[in-house]
Amino acid sequence: MKLERLFDLLEWQTHYQKDVSLCSKVNSEWKAVSSMEYVEKANKFSCGLLALGIKPGDKIATITNSRPEWNIADMGIMQIGAIHVPVYPNITEDEYDYILRHSECKYVFISSDAIFSRIKKTFEEAGSILGIYSFEKINGIDKIWTEVLELGEKNYNQEKLDQIKETILPDDVATIIYTSGTTGKPKGVMLSHHNILSNVTITRPNFPLDEHTRILSYLPVCHVYERMVQYIFQYAGCSIYYVENMGTIVDNIQEIKPHAFTTVPRLLEKVYDRIMFKGRNLKGIKHKLFFWAVALGDQYQEKGNKPFYLLKLKIADKLIFSKWRAAFGNEVRFIVSGGAALQERLARIFWAAGVPVLEGYGMTESSPVIAVNELNVDNLKFGTVGIKLENVEVKIAEDGEILTRGPHVMKGYFKAPELTADMIDNEGWLHTGDIGKIVDEKFLKITGRKKSMFKTSMGKYVIPEHMETKLRESKFIEQCMIIGENQKFVAALISPDFQYLKNWCNIKGHGFGNSINVVKNPEVRKRYQKELEYYNQFFSQHEQIIKFELVPDEWAVETGELTPTLKVKRNVIEEKYAESIKKVFK
Repeated sequence: MKLERLFDLLEWQTHYQKDVSLCSKVNSEWKAVSSMEYVEKANKFSCGLLALGIKPGDKIATITNSRPEWNIADMGIMQIGAIHVPVYPNITEDEYDYILRHSECKYVFISSDAIFSRIKKTFEEAGSILGIYSFEKINGIDKIWTEVLELGEKNYNQEKLDQIKETILPDDVATIIYTSGTTGKPKGVMLSHHNILSNVTITRPNFPLDEHTRILSYLPVCHVYERMVQYIFQYAGCSIYYVENMGTIVDNIQEIKPHAFTTVPRLLEKVYDRIMFKGRNLKGIKHKLFFWAVALGDQYQEKGNKPFYLLKLKIADKLIFSKWRAAFGNEVRFIVSGGAALQERLARIFWAAGVPVLEGYGMTESSPVIAVNELNVDNLKFGTVGIKLENVEVKIAEDGEILTRGPHVMKGYFKAPELTADMIDNEGWLHTGDIGKIVDEKFLKITGRKKSMFKTSMGKYVIPEHMETKLRESKFIEQCMIIGENQKFVAALISPDFQYLKNWCNIKGHGFGNSINVVKNPEVRKRYQKELEYYNQFFSQHEQIIKFELVPDEWAVETGELTPTLKVKRNVIEEKYAESIKKVFK
Protein backbone atom coordinates (compact mmCIF):
# COMPACT_ATOMS: atom_id res chain seq x y z
CA MET A 1 0.00 0.00 0.00
CA LYS A 2 1.34 3.44 -0.97
CA LEU A 3 0.91 6.36 1.39
CA GLU A 4 -0.35 9.37 -0.57
CA ARG A 5 -2.30 11.34 2.05
CA LEU A 6 -1.39 11.59 5.73
CA PHE A 7 -4.62 9.93 6.83
CA ASP A 8 -3.66 6.88 4.75
CA LEU A 9 -1.64 6.00 7.86
CA LEU A 10 -4.94 4.92 9.44
CA GLU A 11 -5.60 2.35 6.73
CA TRP A 12 -1.93 1.34 6.88
CA GLN A 13 -2.30 0.59 10.59
CA THR A 14 -5.55 -1.31 10.04
CA HIS A 15 -3.84 -3.65 7.59
CA TYR A 16 -0.18 -3.77 8.61
CA GLN A 17 0.51 -2.23 12.01
CA LYS A 18 -2.32 -3.34 14.27
CA ASP A 19 -0.25 -3.11 17.45
CA VAL A 20 0.37 0.66 17.33
CA SER A 21 -0.69 2.34 20.55
CA LEU A 22 -0.85 5.94 21.73
CA CYS A 23 -0.39 6.04 25.49
CA SER A 24 -1.05 8.64 28.19
CA LYS A 25 -1.38 8.72 31.96
CA VAL A 26 -5.00 8.54 33.17
CA ASN A 27 -5.60 8.43 36.94
CA SER A 28 -1.93 7.52 37.55
CA GLU A 29 -2.03 4.60 35.10
CA TRP A 30 -0.85 4.35 31.51
CA LYS A 31 -3.78 3.93 29.19
CA ALA A 32 -3.30 2.93 25.55
CA VAL A 33 -5.37 3.82 22.51
CA SER A 34 -5.00 0.84 20.16
CA SER A 35 -4.73 1.01 16.38
CA MET A 36 -8.36 -0.02 15.91
CA GLU A 37 -9.58 2.47 18.51
CA TYR A 38 -7.48 5.17 16.87
CA VAL A 39 -9.09 4.49 13.48
CA GLU A 40 -12.62 4.23 14.86
CA LYS A 41 -12.41 7.46 16.85
CA ALA A 42 -10.79 9.38 13.98
CA ASN A 43 -13.64 8.29 11.70
CA LYS A 44 -16.25 9.31 14.27
CA PHE A 45 -14.51 12.65 14.74
CA SER A 46 -14.64 13.18 10.97
CA CYS A 47 -18.36 12.41 10.86
CA GLY A 48 -18.94 14.65 13.86
CA LEU A 49 -17.22 17.58 12.13
CA LEU A 50 -19.27 16.93 9.00
CA ALA A 51 -22.45 17.03 11.12
CA LEU A 52 -21.28 20.42 12.45
CA GLY A 53 -21.16 21.67 8.87
CA ILE A 54 -17.40 21.56 8.34
CA LYS A 55 -16.43 21.51 4.67
CA PRO A 56 -13.17 20.92 2.79
CA GLY A 57 -10.87 23.90 3.25
CA ASP A 58 -12.34 24.93 6.62
CA LYS A 59 -9.79 25.41 9.38
CA ILE A 60 -9.87 23.68 12.77
CA ALA A 61 -7.40 24.68 15.50
CA THR A 62 -6.06 22.54 18.34
CA ILE A 63 -4.29 24.09 21.35
CA THR A 64 -3.27 21.35 23.75
CA ASN A 65 -0.46 19.46 25.38
CA SER A 66 0.55 16.35 23.47
CA ARG A 67 -1.93 13.51 23.93
CA PRO A 68 -3.60 10.70 21.94
CA GLU A 69 -6.66 12.91 21.42
CA TRP A 70 -4.49 15.27 19.37
CA ASN A 71 -3.66 12.48 16.90
CA ILE A 72 -7.31 11.46 16.67
CA ALA A 73 -8.36 15.04 15.96
CA ASP A 74 -5.48 15.46 13.50
CA MET A 75 -6.56 12.50 11.36
CA GLY A 76 -10.25 13.27 11.78
CA ILE A 77 -9.76 16.82 10.50
CA MET A 78 -7.56 15.95 7.52
CA GLN A 79 -9.58 13.03 6.13
CA ILE A 80 -12.59 15.27 5.40
CA GLY A 81 -10.42 17.81 3.59
CA ALA A 82 -10.47 20.34 6.43
CA ILE A 83 -7.19 21.99 7.39
CA HIS A 84 -5.60 21.38 10.79
CA VAL A 85 -4.11 24.47 12.48
CA PRO A 86 -2.10 23.15 15.47
CA VAL A 87 -1.02 25.85 17.93
CA TYR A 88 1.44 25.79 20.82
CA PRO A 89 -0.16 25.65 24.29
CA ASN A 90 2.31 28.14 25.83
CA ILE A 91 2.46 31.20 23.58
CA THR A 92 1.29 34.73 24.40
CA GLU A 93 -2.25 36.12 24.26
CA ASP A 94 -1.31 38.41 21.36
CA GLU A 95 0.05 35.47 19.35
CA TYR A 96 -3.14 33.46 19.94
CA ASP A 97 -5.25 36.41 18.88
CA TYR A 98 -3.28 36.89 15.67
CA ILE A 99 -3.23 33.19 14.69
CA LEU A 100 -6.91 32.49 15.39
CA ARG A 101 -8.06 35.60 13.52
CA HIS A 102 -5.65 35.23 10.61
CA SER A 103 -6.40 31.53 10.06
CA GLU A 104 -10.20 32.07 10.26
CA CYS A 105 -10.65 28.91 12.32
CA LYS A 106 -14.21 27.61 12.64
CA TYR A 107 -13.68 25.57 15.82
CA VAL A 108 -10.96 25.40 18.46
CA PHE A 109 -10.10 22.38 20.64
CA ILE A 110 -8.18 23.19 23.83
CA SER A 111 -6.94 21.45 26.99
CA SER A 112 -6.67 23.86 29.91
CA ASP A 113 -8.09 26.82 31.80
CA ALA A 114 -4.88 28.75 31.16
CA ILE A 115 -5.33 28.42 27.39
CA PHE A 116 -8.99 29.40 27.60
CA SER A 117 -8.15 32.54 29.58
CA ARG A 118 -5.74 33.58 26.81
CA ILE A 119 -8.14 33.01 23.89
CA LYS A 120 -11.44 33.97 25.55
CA LYS A 121 -11.33 37.58 24.37
CA THR A 122 -10.57 36.52 20.80
CA PHE A 123 -13.43 34.01 20.88
CA GLU A 124 -15.85 36.67 22.07
CA GLU A 125 -14.72 39.23 19.52
CA ALA A 126 -13.76 37.21 16.43
CA GLY A 127 -16.83 36.27 14.49
CA SER A 128 -15.20 33.40 12.61
CA ILE A 129 -14.94 31.06 15.63
CA LEU A 130 -18.18 29.10 15.98
CA GLY A 131 -17.27 27.24 19.15
CA ILE A 132 -14.61 26.00 21.56
CA TYR A 133 -14.41 22.38 22.70
CA SER A 134 -12.23 21.13 25.53
CA PHE A 135 -10.35 17.84 25.87
CA GLU A 136 -10.86 18.09 29.64
CA LYS A 137 -13.47 19.76 31.84
CA ILE A 138 -12.76 23.52 31.85
CA ASN A 139 -14.60 26.25 33.69
CA GLY A 140 -16.50 28.44 31.24
CA ILE A 141 -16.66 25.84 28.46
CA ASP A 142 -19.65 23.55 28.28
CA LYS A 143 -18.58 21.67 25.15
CA ILE A 144 -16.40 18.56 25.52
CA TRP A 145 -14.63 17.01 22.55
CA THR A 146 -16.35 13.68 23.15
CA GLU A 147 -19.59 15.40 22.08
CA VAL A 148 -18.13 15.58 18.57
CA LEU A 149 -17.39 11.84 18.73
CA GLU A 150 -20.96 11.17 19.90
CA LEU A 151 -22.34 13.37 17.13
CA GLY A 152 -20.21 11.45 14.68
CA GLU A 153 -21.50 8.13 15.97
CA LYS A 154 -25.12 9.30 15.53
CA ASN A 155 -24.40 10.53 12.01
CA TYR A 156 -21.91 7.87 11.02
CA ASN A 157 -21.70 7.35 7.27
CA GLN A 158 -18.63 5.43 6.15
CA GLU A 159 -19.66 5.57 2.51
CA LYS A 160 -19.85 9.38 2.57
CA LEU A 161 -16.54 9.59 4.43
CA ASP A 162 -14.85 7.33 1.88
CA GLN A 163 -16.22 9.44 -0.97
CA ILE A 164 -14.80 12.61 0.57
CA LYS A 165 -11.44 10.94 1.15
CA GLU A 166 -11.28 9.96 -2.53
CA THR A 167 -11.55 13.63 -3.53
CA ILE A 168 -8.57 14.68 -1.42
CA LEU A 169 -5.36 14.89 -3.45
CA PRO A 170 -1.78 14.46 -2.20
CA ASP A 171 -1.02 18.05 -3.14
CA ASP A 172 -3.96 19.49 -1.15
CA VAL A 173 -3.14 21.55 1.93
CA ALA A 174 -3.28 19.31 5.01
CA THR A 175 -2.19 21.78 7.64
CA ILE A 176 -1.28 25.39 8.30
CA ILE A 177 1.47 25.74 10.88
CA TYR A 178 2.24 29.17 12.24
CA THR A 179 5.95 29.66 12.68
CA SER A 180 7.13 31.13 15.92
CA GLY A 181 10.02 32.91 14.29
CA THR A 182 12.66 34.91 16.10
CA THR A 183 11.48 38.10 14.35
CA GLY A 184 8.12 39.51 13.25
CA LYS A 185 4.59 38.12 13.36
CA PRO A 186 3.90 34.38 12.92
CA LYS A 187 3.50 33.23 9.33
CA GLY A 188 1.07 30.48 8.32
CA VAL A 189 3.03 27.77 6.50
CA MET A 190 0.80 25.73 4.18
CA LEU A 191 1.98 22.12 3.94
CA SER A 192 0.40 19.47 1.76
CA HIS A 193 0.01 15.76 2.47
CA HIS A 194 2.74 15.10 -0.09
CA ASN A 195 5.10 17.65 1.51
CA ILE A 196 5.12 15.90 4.88
CA LEU A 197 4.92 12.34 3.55
CA SER A 198 7.97 12.98 1.35
CA ASN A 199 9.86 13.47 4.62
CA VAL A 200 8.22 10.52 6.39
CA THR A 201 8.92 7.90 3.74
CA ILE A 202 12.51 8.93 2.98
CA THR A 203 13.67 9.15 6.62
CA ARG A 204 11.87 6.04 7.91
CA PRO A 205 14.72 3.63 6.87
CA ASN A 206 17.24 5.66 8.90
CA PHE A 207 15.87 4.48 12.24
CA PRO A 208 15.77 0.99 13.81
CA LEU A 209 12.04 0.93 14.61
CA ASP A 210 9.40 -1.79 14.77
CA GLU A 211 6.19 -2.73 16.57
CA HIS A 212 8.17 -3.47 19.75
CA THR A 213 9.75 0.00 19.94
CA ARG A 214 8.71 2.34 22.76
CA ILE A 215 8.86 6.07 22.07
CA LEU A 216 8.89 8.81 24.68
CA SER A 217 7.21 12.02 23.52
CA TYR A 218 7.52 15.28 25.43
CA LEU A 219 7.98 17.90 22.71
CA PRO A 220 4.81 19.66 21.50
CA VAL A 221 3.33 17.48 18.78
CA CYS A 222 1.97 20.64 17.16
CA HIS A 223 5.56 21.42 16.07
CA VAL A 224 6.16 20.07 12.56
CA TYR A 225 9.39 18.37 13.66
CA GLU A 226 7.78 16.28 16.42
CA ARG A 227 4.67 15.77 14.30
CA MET A 228 6.52 14.42 11.26
CA VAL A 229 8.61 12.09 13.39
CA GLN A 230 5.44 10.80 15.07
CA TYR A 231 4.05 9.92 11.65
CA ILE A 232 7.25 7.88 11.15
CA PHE A 233 6.66 6.14 14.48
CA GLN A 234 3.07 5.32 13.50
CA TYR A 235 4.25 4.12 10.09
CA ALA A 236 6.73 1.79 11.82
CA GLY A 237 4.18 0.48 14.33
CA CYS A 238 5.82 1.93 17.46
CA SER A 239 4.04 2.66 20.74
CA ILE A 240 4.18 6.34 21.67
CA TYR A 241 4.05 7.44 25.31
CA TYR A 242 3.19 11.07 26.04
CA VAL A 243 4.78 12.38 29.24
CA GLU A 244 2.45 14.01 31.74
CA ASN A 245 4.50 17.21 31.99
CA MET A 246 8.12 18.30 32.28
CA GLY A 247 7.97 17.82 36.05
CA THR A 248 7.23 14.10 35.66
CA ILE A 249 9.59 13.32 32.79
CA VAL A 250 12.23 11.66 35.00
CA ASP A 251 9.66 9.31 36.53
CA ASN A 252 8.03 8.67 33.15
CA ILE A 253 11.37 7.68 31.62
CA GLN A 254 11.90 5.06 34.32
CA GLU A 255 8.35 3.74 33.83
CA ILE A 256 8.50 3.60 30.04
CA LYS A 257 12.19 2.77 29.50
CA PRO A 258 12.04 4.31 26.01
CA HIS A 259 14.05 3.13 23.04
CA ALA A 260 14.03 6.54 21.38
CA PHE A 261 12.79 10.10 21.67
CA THR A 262 13.16 13.50 20.06
CA THR A 263 14.52 16.58 21.77
CA VAL A 264 15.74 20.14 21.28
CA PRO A 265 19.36 20.98 22.16
CA ARG A 266 18.56 23.22 25.12
CA LEU A 267 16.90 20.34 26.96
CA LEU A 268 19.87 18.06 26.26
CA GLU A 269 22.11 20.81 27.60
CA LYS A 270 20.06 20.87 30.80
CA VAL A 271 20.36 17.08 31.18
CA TYR A 272 24.12 17.34 30.68
CA ASP A 273 24.36 20.20 33.20
CA ARG A 274 22.51 18.12 35.81
CA ILE A 275 24.88 15.20 35.22
CA MET A 276 27.88 17.53 35.58
CA PHE A 277 26.43 19.03 38.75
CA LYS A 278 26.20 15.60 40.33
CA GLY A 279 29.73 14.79 39.16
CA ARG A 280 31.16 17.92 40.74
CA ASN A 281 29.63 16.91 44.09
CA LEU A 282 31.43 13.57 44.09
CA LYS A 283 34.44 13.18 46.36
CA GLY A 284 37.86 11.59 46.08
CA ILE A 285 38.40 8.79 43.58
CA LYS A 286 34.78 8.92 42.38
CA HIS A 287 35.22 12.59 41.42
CA LYS A 288 38.46 11.82 39.55
CA LEU A 289 36.96 8.82 37.72
CA PHE A 290 33.91 10.83 36.71
CA PHE A 291 35.90 13.61 35.06
CA TRP A 292 38.40 11.14 33.58
CA ALA A 293 35.44 9.55 31.81
CA VAL A 294 34.12 12.96 30.68
CA ALA A 295 37.54 13.91 29.27
CA LEU A 296 37.65 10.55 27.49
CA GLY A 297 34.20 11.18 26.02
CA ASP A 298 35.35 14.54 24.66
CA GLN A 299 37.90 12.67 22.50
CA TYR A 300 35.35 10.31 20.92
CA GLN A 301 35.47 10.12 17.12
CA GLU A 302 32.74 9.09 14.70
CA LYS A 303 34.99 6.27 13.50
CA GLY A 304 38.64 5.28 13.68
CA ASN A 305 38.93 5.24 17.48
CA LYS A 306 42.15 3.45 18.44
CA PRO A 307 41.96 0.05 20.26
CA PHE A 308 43.62 1.40 23.43
CA TYR A 309 41.14 4.27 23.52
CA LEU A 310 38.22 1.85 23.12
CA LEU A 311 39.60 -0.24 25.99
CA LYS A 312 39.68 2.82 28.26
CA LEU A 313 36.19 3.75 27.05
CA LYS A 314 34.95 0.28 28.00
CA ILE A 315 36.25 0.83 31.55
CA ALA A 316 34.69 4.32 31.66
CA ASP A 317 31.43 2.84 30.44
CA LYS A 318 31.32 0.25 33.20
CA LEU A 319 32.19 2.73 35.95
CA ILE A 320 30.48 5.95 34.78
CA PHE A 321 28.57 5.98 31.51
CA SER A 322 26.38 3.01 32.38
CA LYS A 323 24.87 5.25 35.08
CA TRP A 324 24.14 7.93 32.46
CA ARG A 325 22.21 5.39 30.39
CA ALA A 326 20.31 4.29 33.50
CA ALA A 327 19.03 7.87 33.81
CA PHE A 328 17.50 7.43 30.34
CA GLY A 329 15.90 4.13 31.32
CA ASN A 330 18.81 1.92 30.16
CA GLU A 331 17.30 1.04 26.78
CA VAL A 332 17.73 4.17 24.62
CA ARG A 333 18.93 3.30 21.12
CA PHE A 334 19.04 6.85 19.79
CA ILE A 335 17.87 10.43 20.34
CA VAL A 336 16.98 12.80 17.51
CA SER A 337 17.88 16.46 18.11
CA GLY A 338 16.52 19.35 16.08
CA GLY A 339 15.09 22.85 16.23
CA ALA A 340 18.41 24.58 16.96
CA ALA A 341 22.17 24.00 16.90
CA LEU A 342 23.51 21.21 19.10
CA GLN A 343 26.84 21.71 20.86
CA GLU A 344 29.36 19.45 19.14
CA ARG A 345 30.83 18.32 22.46
CA LEU A 346 27.41 17.13 23.61
CA ALA A 347 26.94 14.93 20.55
CA ARG A 348 30.44 13.56 21.00
CA ILE A 349 30.16 12.74 24.71
CA PHE A 350 26.66 11.25 24.51
CA TRP A 351 27.81 8.94 21.70
CA ALA A 352 30.77 7.95 23.88
CA ALA A 353 28.31 7.21 26.69
CA GLY A 354 26.32 4.85 24.46
CA VAL A 355 23.46 7.31 23.89
CA PRO A 356 23.65 8.21 20.17
CA VAL A 357 22.30 11.69 19.41
CA LEU A 358 21.41 12.34 15.78
CA GLU A 359 21.35 16.02 14.91
CA GLY A 360 19.16 17.07 12.03
CA TYR A 361 18.24 20.31 10.32
CA GLY A 362 15.21 21.80 8.68
CA MET A 363 12.44 24.31 9.05
CA THR A 364 8.66 24.39 9.04
CA GLU A 365 8.73 25.56 5.42
CA SER A 366 10.57 22.35 4.41
CA SER A 367 8.21 19.88 6.11
CA PRO A 368 10.67 19.99 8.06
CA VAL A 369 13.82 17.91 7.46
CA ILE A 370 16.49 18.91 4.96
CA ALA A 371 19.45 16.96 6.36
CA VAL A 372 20.13 14.59 9.24
CA ASN A 373 22.96 12.55 10.74
CA GLU A 374 22.52 8.78 10.77
CA LEU A 375 23.44 5.86 13.01
CA ASN A 376 25.59 4.61 10.13
CA VAL A 377 28.91 6.25 11.04
CA ASP A 378 29.73 6.79 7.35
CA ASN A 379 26.84 9.28 7.33
CA LEU A 380 27.66 10.87 10.70
CA LYS A 381 29.82 13.88 11.46
CA PHE A 382 29.81 15.75 14.76
CA GLY A 383 29.41 19.50 14.42
CA THR A 384 27.27 19.12 11.30
CA VAL A 385 23.58 18.41 10.69
CA GLY A 386 24.37 15.39 8.55
CA ILE A 387 23.74 14.62 4.90
CA LYS A 388 20.86 15.90 2.81
CA LEU A 389 17.85 13.64 2.32
CA GLU A 390 17.94 11.56 -0.86
CA ASN A 391 14.86 13.20 -2.36
CA VAL A 392 15.89 16.83 -1.82
CA GLU A 393 18.39 19.20 -3.38
CA VAL A 394 20.67 21.50 -1.38
CA LYS A 395 23.05 24.18 -2.58
CA ILE A 396 24.96 27.05 -0.99
CA ALA A 397 24.32 30.48 -2.55
CA GLU A 398 27.13 32.95 -3.23
CA ASP A 399 26.38 34.78 0.03
CA GLY A 400 26.54 31.51 2.00
CA GLU A 401 22.77 31.01 2.36
CA ILE A 402 21.47 27.45 2.31
CA LEU A 403 18.93 26.82 -0.48
CA THR A 404 16.83 23.68 -0.87
CA ARG A 405 14.45 22.36 -3.51
CA GLY A 406 12.23 19.30 -3.71
CA PRO A 407 8.92 17.73 -2.68
CA HIS A 408 9.37 18.95 0.90
CA VAL A 409 9.10 22.65 0.03
CA MET A 410 5.89 24.25 1.32
CA LYS A 411 3.03 25.39 -0.89
CA GLY A 412 3.44 28.90 0.49
CA TYR A 413 2.42 31.24 3.27
CA PHE A 414 -1.31 31.52 3.97
CA LYS A 415 -2.72 34.82 2.67
CA ALA A 416 0.78 36.15 2.01
CA PRO A 417 1.83 35.60 -1.64
CA GLU A 418 4.41 38.39 -1.45
CA LEU A 419 6.16 36.68 1.49
CA THR A 420 6.03 33.38 -0.38
CA ALA A 421 7.70 35.01 -3.40
CA ASP A 422 10.46 36.32 -1.13
CA MET A 423 11.01 32.83 0.28
CA ILE A 424 10.78 30.66 -2.86
CA ASP A 425 12.44 31.90 -6.05
CA ASN A 426 11.36 31.36 -9.65
CA GLU A 427 13.41 28.15 -9.89
CA GLY A 428 11.71 26.61 -6.85
CA TRP A 429 14.60 27.10 -4.42
CA LEU A 430 13.54 27.70 -0.83
CA HIS A 431 15.76 30.35 0.76
CA THR A 432 16.24 29.08 4.31
CA GLY A 433 17.78 32.23 5.76
CA ASP A 434 20.50 30.07 7.31
CA ILE A 435 24.19 30.42 6.53
CA GLY A 436 26.12 27.20 6.03
CA LYS A 437 28.68 25.20 4.10
CA ILE A 438 29.30 21.67 2.85
CA VAL A 439 31.97 19.76 4.81
CA ASP A 440 33.85 16.74 3.41
CA GLU A 441 31.77 17.08 0.24
CA LYS A 442 28.56 15.75 1.82
CA PHE A 443 27.90 17.01 5.36
CA LEU A 444 25.92 20.21 5.86
CA LYS A 445 27.19 22.58 8.55
CA ILE A 446 25.12 25.52 9.82
CA THR A 447 27.07 28.59 10.88
CA GLY A 448 24.29 31.09 11.62
CA ARG A 449 21.18 32.98 10.55
CA LYS A 450 21.39 35.42 7.67
CA LYS A 451 18.98 37.86 9.34
CA SER A 452 20.71 37.82 12.71
CA MET A 453 24.17 38.22 11.23
CA PHE A 454 25.35 41.78 11.74
CA LYS A 455 28.26 44.06 10.93
CA THR A 456 30.13 46.14 13.49
CA SER A 457 31.08 49.74 12.76
CA MET A 458 34.55 48.40 12.01
CA GLY A 459 33.10 46.54 9.01
CA LYS A 460 33.44 43.05 10.50
CA TYR A 461 30.62 40.49 10.21
CA VAL A 462 29.46 38.66 13.34
CA ILE A 463 27.30 35.52 13.32
CA PRO A 464 25.82 35.47 16.84
CA GLU A 465 24.32 31.95 16.96
CA HIS A 466 27.57 30.02 17.11
CA MET A 467 28.81 32.33 19.87
CA GLU A 468 25.57 31.97 21.85
CA THR A 469 25.68 28.18 21.56
CA LYS A 470 29.25 28.19 22.87
CA LEU A 471 28.42 30.53 25.77
CA ARG A 472 25.56 28.29 26.90
CA GLU A 473 28.17 25.68 27.75
CA SER A 474 28.85 27.82 30.82
CA LYS A 475 27.28 26.65 34.07
CA PHE A 476 26.48 30.29 34.85
CA ILE A 477 24.57 31.08 31.64
CA GLU A 478 21.02 29.92 30.95
CA GLN A 479 20.44 32.08 27.85
CA CYS A 480 22.26 34.90 26.11
CA MET A 481 22.10 37.17 23.09
CA ILE A 482 25.07 38.65 21.25
CA ILE A 483 24.64 42.30 20.21
CA GLY A 484 26.76 44.94 18.49
CA GLU A 485 25.28 45.90 15.13
CA ASN A 486 26.92 49.12 13.88
CA GLN A 487 28.82 49.37 17.18
CA LYS A 488 32.57 49.47 17.75
CA PHE A 489 32.58 46.20 19.67
CA VAL A 490 30.56 43.07 20.46
CA ALA A 491 28.63 42.70 23.72
CA ALA A 492 26.29 40.19 25.35
CA LEU A 493 22.99 40.25 27.19
CA ILE A 494 23.02 37.35 29.65
CA SER A 495 20.14 35.67 31.46
CA PRO A 496 21.92 33.75 34.27
CA ASP A 497 21.24 30.22 35.41
CA PHE A 498 19.82 31.54 38.66
CA GLN A 499 19.78 28.17 40.41
CA TYR A 500 23.49 27.60 39.77
CA LEU A 501 24.25 31.23 40.57
CA LYS A 502 22.38 30.96 43.87
CA ASN A 503 24.42 27.88 44.85
CA TRP A 504 27.64 29.68 43.91
CA CYS A 505 26.68 32.77 45.96
CA ASN A 506 25.89 30.61 48.99
CA ILE A 507 29.22 28.78 48.73
CA LYS A 508 31.17 32.02 48.32
CA GLY A 509 29.24 33.77 51.09
CA HIS A 510 28.02 36.58 48.88
CA GLY A 511 24.33 36.14 49.67
CA PHE A 512 21.73 35.92 46.93
CA GLY A 513 18.75 38.09 47.87
CA ASN A 514 16.63 38.53 44.74
CA SER A 515 17.52 38.38 41.07
CA ILE A 516 17.43 42.17 40.64
CA ASN A 517 20.05 42.69 43.33
CA VAL A 518 22.23 39.69 42.52
CA VAL A 519 22.89 40.75 38.90
CA LYS A 520 24.20 44.08 40.27
CA ASN A 521 26.49 42.43 42.83
CA PRO A 522 30.11 43.40 41.99
CA GLU A 523 31.42 39.94 42.94
CA VAL A 524 28.86 38.28 40.68
CA ARG A 525 29.73 40.59 37.80
CA LYS A 526 33.42 39.89 38.38
CA ARG A 527 32.72 36.14 38.11
CA TYR A 528 30.81 36.59 34.83
CA GLN A 529 33.65 38.73 33.50
CA LYS A 530 36.02 35.84 34.21
CA GLU A 531 33.63 33.44 32.48
CA LEU A 532 33.49 35.60 29.34
CA GLU A 533 37.28 35.97 29.30
CA TYR A 534 37.49 32.18 29.18
CA TYR A 535 35.02 31.82 26.29
CA ASN A 536 36.54 34.69 24.30
CA GLN A 537 39.44 32.38 23.46
CA PHE A 538 37.07 30.44 21.19
CA PHE A 539 36.06 33.54 19.20
CA SER A 540 37.84 35.57 16.51
CA GLN A 541 39.45 38.88 17.37
CA HIS A 542 36.52 40.92 16.04
CA GLU A 543 34.05 38.67 17.94
CA GLN A 544 35.58 39.28 21.37
CA ILE A 545 32.90 40.18 23.94
CA ILE A 546 34.04 43.47 25.43
CA LYS A 547 31.06 44.31 27.63
CA PHE A 548 28.05 42.48 29.00
CA GLU A 549 24.84 43.10 30.89
CA LEU A 550 23.22 40.64 33.28
CA VAL A 551 19.42 40.73 33.17
CA PRO A 552 17.32 39.84 36.23
CA ASP A 553 14.82 37.74 34.25
CA GLU A 554 14.58 34.13 33.15
CA TRP A 555 13.73 34.09 29.45
CA ALA A 556 10.83 31.80 28.62
CA VAL A 557 8.31 30.92 25.91
CA GLU A 558 5.42 32.09 28.08
CA THR A 559 6.92 35.54 28.63
CA GLY A 560 7.76 35.94 24.95
CA GLU A 561 11.57 35.98 24.89
CA LEU A 562 11.95 32.44 23.49
CA THR A 563 10.35 30.53 20.64
CA PRO A 564 8.75 27.16 21.52
CA THR A 565 12.01 25.52 20.39
CA LEU A 566 13.87 27.72 22.93
CA LYS A 567 15.59 30.06 20.48
CA VAL A 568 15.87 33.72 21.45
CA LYS A 569 13.43 36.17 19.87
CA ARG A 570 15.89 38.89 19.04
CA ASN A 571 13.39 41.67 18.33
CA VAL A 572 11.50 41.02 21.58
CA ILE A 573 14.68 41.05 23.66
CA GLU A 574 16.03 44.14 21.92
CA GLU A 575 12.82 46.00 22.69
CA LYS A 576 12.54 44.73 26.28
CA TYR A 577 16.13 45.61 27.18
CA ALA A 578 16.53 48.74 25.04
CA GLU A 579 17.81 50.74 28.01
CA SER A 580 20.30 48.05 29.03
CA ILE A 581 21.61 47.90 25.46
CA LYS A 582 22.06 51.69 25.42
CA LYS A 583 23.94 51.42 28.69
CA VAL A 584 26.30 48.78 27.28
CA PHE A 585 27.27 50.90 24.27
CA LYS A 586 27.26 54.25 26.08
